[in-house]
Amino acid sequence: MSERVELFEVGPRDGLQNEATPISAQDKIALVDLLSTAGFRRIEVASFVSPKWVPQMATSADVLAGITRSEGISYAALTPNMRGLEGAITARADEVAIFGSASEGFSKANINASIEESLERFHPIAKTAIERGIPVRGYISCVINCPYDGPTDPTAVAKVARELHQMGCYELSLGDTTGHAYPEEITKMLCAVKDVVPDAVLAGHYHDTSGRALANVEASLQEGVRVFDTSIGGLGGCPYAPGALGNVATEAVAVRLLELGYETGLNRDVLAQAARFATSLRGEAKV
Repeated sequence: MSERVELFEVGPRDGLQNEATPISAQDKIALVDLLSTAGFRRIEVASFVSPKWVPQMATSADVLAGITRSEGISYAALTPNMRGLEGAITARADEVAIFGSASEGFSKANINASIEESLERFHPIAKTAIERGIPVRGYISCVINCPYDGPTDPTAVAKVARELHQMGCYELSLGDTTGHAYPEEITKMLCAVKDVVPDAVLAGHYHDTSGRALANVEASLQEGVRVFDTSIGGLGGCPYAPGALGNVATEAVAVRLLELGYETGLNRDVLAQAARFATSLRGEAKV
């Protein structure tokens, strides 16, 4: 049997959050329900951040309340603080995520805190969630370079990864936030991180600004990474990383993995349908 690689679908949250045109809760629910038939084990659907900063996510509780939950799928939400965690718990998120950065400049721009301050904020969130039986995932942004600070030292990524792992994060998503990484940079970063945390807890989160995301996925596979965050239709971007395009497209990664001999368990016909629908939500020509 082929070795399995899991794609963690983040389109309904990370893919749509940066869209300027409001997208209705009903359309978001329809997208999640469609994705739920594709074979995913995990789908990120909500973000309990302040609507002031991310207006598109203001309907997160409505989305979690309205989706048709499928057995065996974990529906995830981003939670930047204790208030966000309580909102996610009330909305019955199956798991939550905390998000930090490996660069000081991005940390301050994204969450208005230094790296050290952000880690202090995360401790009570992780502790409370775990005590309530809710799995916690950790995001690390700017693992290769930062739009404010330039290149990121791999040892800085490893330090944040160790802290989040020690807090109890079951998985660490390593983000090439600007999307300009080269495969050799990904390899160097992963080697540093693997020195301090187990290979099995790592996931790749690669934006495709420079068209190298698929090559970076392949480099990560060589280092033992078997989980990748992807966004249906390649939707996404980051409001605090100007010019960064979306995550690598789910359907593109699924095809490449099959070509490389890996199994994803995903239905390509459903992915194509979901990509057309997701792209239509932002008013672009359908793919």
